[in-house]
Amino acid sequence: MKSTQQEPEYKTSVLTPREIVAELDKYIIGQHNAKKAVAIALRNRWRRQKVGGAMRDEIVPNNIIMIGPTGVGKTEIARRLAKLTGAPFVKVEATKFTEVGYVGRDVETMIRDLVEIALQMVKTEKRNDVLSAAKLMAENRIVDILVPPVLRRAGSFGFVDSNDEQVEENAETRNKLREQLRKGELDERMIELDVEDNAMPSVNVMGPIGMDDIGINIQEMMGNIFPKKQKKRKMPIAEARLVLEQEEAEKLIDQEAVTREALWRAENLGIVFIDEIDKIAVSGGSGGTGPDVSRSGVQRDLLPIVEGSTVNTKYGTVRTDHVLFIASGAFHVAKPADLIPELQRRFPIRVELDNLNEHDFYNILTVPENALIKQYQALMQSEGVSLVFTDEAIHEIARTAAFVNQEVVNIGARRLHTIMSTLLEEILFNTPDNMVAGTIDIGPDTVHERLSAIAKNQDLSKYIL
Repeated sequence: MKSTQQEPEYKTSVLTPREIVAELDKYIIGQHNAKKAVAIALRNRWRRQKVGGAMRDEIVPNNIIMIGPTGVGKTEIARRLAKLTGAPFVKVEATKFTEVGYVGRDVETMIRDLVEIALQMVKTEKRNDVLSAAKLMAENRIVDILVPPVLRRAGSFGFVDSNDEQVEENAETRNKLREQLRKGELDERMIELDVEDNAMPSVNVMGPIGMDDIGINIQEMMGNIFPKKQKKRKMPIAEARLVLEQEEAEKLIDQEAVTREALWRAENLGIVFIDEIDKIAVSGGSGGTGPDVSRSGVQRDLLPIVEGSTVNTKYGTVRTDHVLFIASGAFHVAKPADLIPELQRRFPIRVELDNLNEHDFYNILTVPENALIKQYQALMQSEGVSLVFTDEAIHEIARTAAFVNQEVVNIGARRLHTIMSTLLEEILFNTPDNMVAGTIDIGPDTVHERLSAIAKNQDLSKYIL
């Protein structure tokens, strides 16, 4: 469904590729090549919107395959990229899909999920635009419930023209009540509201793969068969205000405009991240039998989606020609060349992500705005406990994580969650029962003492995530 509305400007219009990389650097350590590739792809989408005429439709995105072990930042790069631009983003696991005719998910569901996310994004934005008006309307409804207006026509003895306006006899009382409501003085008072009863009979449709197509409008069908009913609920005014604001905002929003914009965003700004794509590759060029049949089938089903096709959704049709697809996989067993040639050609950009070393782990612990150490410090601060890590202690944590990854199983930055959880286990358990508010200093000796057993033990089945 092609939208003819004026295309809006988004954050990508003010971010150069270098600025995009700089933003990603705030959360992801290293992997400059991958950041550079996604930054170029993102900027190219804005550049395409500036191209006029028929040439715009001819410019297709350069889809990307990220190759690297688990925990090095593949998913985080894609997720942060979507947050940075406000683009609809959906992450799917390639292993969750199966070839049409087998039990599993249909590959087209990823596009339907993308549309749903785009719709929620647009609805939230539109709701914020009308929030002020919705608040005033909700306030009026609450006042009407508490003190219903007493109306009469202006004039004396009722001998008035039919066009005379009505006036409120109790306007002063209602205005005083409105002031109390705005000051929050009535928040605890209980009122009774008529709200929609969203309960709907549960209907399970049994059948083979492809039921996504058959059941695409099942909610609307059920809504027509079982119309929504009103039910009375008692609640505090503070809660009632939120319920009524949502109802009034929905009335003020142009739902058709929301749908049109959501479809446009999904088509032109959507990002689909396909994880574990290496798991559906057929290693060694097997033409195979057994699981290889389904793996090849999933690749064939993915191909038209990535190439560009029309997907039916309950909001309309969506073209996938300009959706950006980012795939990732460790490719320990299979290789990108083991994907079918047609699918390989649809991912022209290949980026290899580096293994994380001790220096990277140190930076991951200290540099990002959501660094793991900062997260634990914030958690403990809620108990009145201040965690203080010396620089030597952080280096020791990084050294231990790098050593265990090298000697056992390389799970990348996820190893730090294991290490930090083990290091702080006793503190987390004993607070607040056996520890009072104060400061806890963690130095290299403490780190070495609590993590030495992990570093020496080659069987880490208890700790591996």
